[in-house]
Amino acid sequence: MPVTKSELIEQLSESLKLPKGKAELVVNVMFDAMVGALERGERIEIRGFGSFEVRSYKPYEGRNPRTGEPVQVKAKRLPFFKVGKELRERVNASTAALEHDDHDDEVVNDDDVGAGDDHDDAVDGATD
Repeated sequence: MPVTKSELIEQLSESLKLPKGKAELVVNVMFDAMVGALERGERIEIRGFGSFEVRSYKPYEGRNPRTGEPVQVKAKRLPFFKVGKELRERVNASTAALEHDDHDDEVVNDDDVGAGDDHDDAVDGATD
């Protein structure tokens, strides 16, 4: 379930013991500053979290998925997020705990030993 802006405001209000109106102002100022920087083509870097930048895309000819007709797609600029190392490691650590719990529930028969192990070992041993 996604975290909404109102939930962020609620959490900020509770953790800093701020009135909700002031917490909302803080969240809005942060988002407005980020949007403004991206509109100006600036890069936003938040250490331990990630970075935002604007990427430019050239015009190209696409296809309407319903009709298959060619469609001209205009040049555009889109925000792009790149996750930071610390956040990536924290998310992967929490995922590993979930995967570990899933493996504990599996029942392995003697007949199943070795079946499909090659794929599982390759995934478990993979590094970034």
